[in-house]
Amino acid sequence: MANQRILAVDDEEHILELIEYNLIKNGFSVIKAGSGEEALEILEEESVDLVLLDIMMEGIDGIEVLRRIRSREEIKDLPVILLTAKGEEIDKVLGLELGADDYIAKPFGVHELAARIKAVLRRSGSNHQESSTMSTSKKEFVESGNLSINKETREVLIDGQAVELALKEFELLYLLVKNKGIVFSRDQVLETVWGYDYFGETRTVDVHIRNIRKKLENRGINPECIKTVRGVGYKFQPEE
Repeated sequence: MANQRILAVDDEEHILELIEYNLIKNGFSVIKAGSGEEALEILEEESVDLVLLDIMMEGIDGIEVLRRIRSREEIKDLPVILLTAKGEEIDKVLGLELGADDYIAKPFGVHELAARIKAVLRRSGSNHQESSTMSTSKKEFVESGNLSINKETREVLIDGQAVELALKEFELLYLLVKNKGIVFSRDQVLETVWGYDYFGETRTVDVHIRNIRKKLENRGINPECIKTVRGVGYKFQPEE
């Protein structure tokens, strides 16, 4: 099996060299891009398994690159890990809302970097395998009122109209709707949706819940169907 290919995007050459050296040691192939523009050009021509993307760059920044990735049908589910500087809270949250799979704050340890990449790739790989090998069954299709979710085709419909959700938003909504009335702590959500070895903060869950509520509300569903259980987590409990 060929090495998995990582596109590393950063406008600081020494950081790119550090990333390349350590990821090659961990068995990955690395393609480097020194700008957002170069990264987008590479994605037009090359197939990669994951993008490691710095947020703060001159010209097209990481947030815009992420936005364009998620808007292109052929690569919209491509795993993306953001590189952020300490204190970039607003950009980090925006990145998560746009569908980033994880983020790593600079300066980062090389072992942590490799571990996070492997965790995200493992999770995205299992998602692909699951959807490719499992047949449609009742367990893969859930409904609540005018909301229906098909896990195999990754479709969310409200009154028959498709709702666009990022990959992790889809999985989180599916988890809650399938287990209607059951409360999930933030840690449980992280373990189930992001994987047991996800290194992120529980705030990640809050950001995704907020984004899902907004998209449901835009389609006429009461966003409070996803209820906050204070001090615990979240549950799906639509009004009867």
